[in-house]
Amino acid sequence: MLERDFLMAVSRAGGRAYEVGGCVRDLLLGVKPKDKDYVVTGITIDLFEGLFPEAVAIGRGFPVYSLSIGSERCDIAFARREAKTGGGYRGFSVMPSPDTTIEEDLFRRDLTINSIARDPITGEMVDPYGGVRDIESGIVRATSEHFADDPVRALRAARQSAQFGFRVDDGTIIMMRSCGDELMGEPRERVVGELSRALECRKPSIFFRNLHAARILYAAYPWIASLAGRPQPQSRHPEGDVFEHTMEAIDAAASMTGRVEVRFAVLTHDTGKALTPDESLPRHPDHDALGLIVIDEWNRSMRLPRRWVSCARFAIREHMRVHKRRDPEYITDILTALRSHPIGIDGFSAVIRSDRKDLPDFIRESQAYMDAISSATSDDLPDGPTGGEIGRRIRERQIKAVSELMSRRG
Repeated sequence: MLERDFLMAVSRAGGRAYEVGGCVRDLLLGVKPKDKDYVVTGITIDLFEGLFPEAVAIGRGFPVYSLSIGSERCDIAFARREAKTGGGYRGFSVMPSPDTTIEEDLFRRDLTINSIARDPITGEMVDPYGGVRDIESGIVRATSEHFADDPVRALRAARQSAQFGFRVDDGTIIMMRSCGDELMGEPRERVVGELSRALECRKPSIFFRNLHAARILYAAYPWIASLAGRPQPQSRHPEGDVFEHTMEAIDAAASMTGRVEVRFAVLTHDTGKALTPDESLPRHPDHDALGLIVIDEWNRSMRLPRRWVSCARFAIREHMRVHKRRDPEYITDILTALRSHPIGIDGFSAVIRSDRKDLPDFIRESQAYMDAISSATSDDLPDGPTGGEIGRRIRERQIKAVSELMSRRG
């Protein structure tokens, strides 16, 4: 079905269909929308189902339908009002009605930049809350006092600020602050979902800084919040405390790689410093071992993606050793591990450069070292050794090859 056929069918039945939300915002930003959503006003659900029997109901708690329009599958919702009846994002009474106006529907949305509708027939913009102005000014602003009804909207505001490079206005920061207690009770998958989207941004630090400014970073990601105020040796970290260092590092990583699992590894590489005993400060001995405790606790709390955890554990464990160890045994073992580990040499290099800005020679010239390791094969081993003994002898050859390469390079 063509979009015009869909729009005209709704119009002939006495209703109107509007493009809404992200697709309108992206259009105004000059970004190609990922998908297209519609809101229908003026007709009943029964009439809609009669007009479009192929539409599939997908909404939970309120009427949303999936329908093929043009070459894509679109979501179509019915204009509705909402009333807060309990905690969290499920604590709503939803009231769809053909009498609900598009302006009333937009009023319940989170941010003004997402509270704009467009009539696809006339091109008319419906912008009762100043979303177009805020897009032009680069501001993230709550649409109304109902922003705080769903606490995850605070995460979304912080994330869209990072996504678009917009500033969160002061009044919205105050509204975000009121979301802290409820946010701690939200389903963890929603909190992880916003983290994943934030890590995809060009400057992920904006997300965490907004939450820190709103004093709710502790409610969503306490493992990062606990880094604020943790001192470090000034000679090595003139940027400030561990939180400041982590924010600089995550933005540096974002400039090097688009891999979210690597960006997460950078985010977590120094989280063990939150557990450093006060008497050791500003030094952080054993923060690598402590960091493994932190990432395991975080994973138990939120069920993080497996690949994230694997990369984070590798980075936490090795990001200090890689600067301290120069023996052929270590170089052989870590490069061999990186050949098969999900983080890979490129991901681990991004972690190290984000943290210290420089790379050890054997990481920077990893291909030559990898070639030396690969040259040590089992082809001409004498008969007899089997199993673990073969592996031990191959490792000895690999270490010898690495040692000889190091000698040649001085």
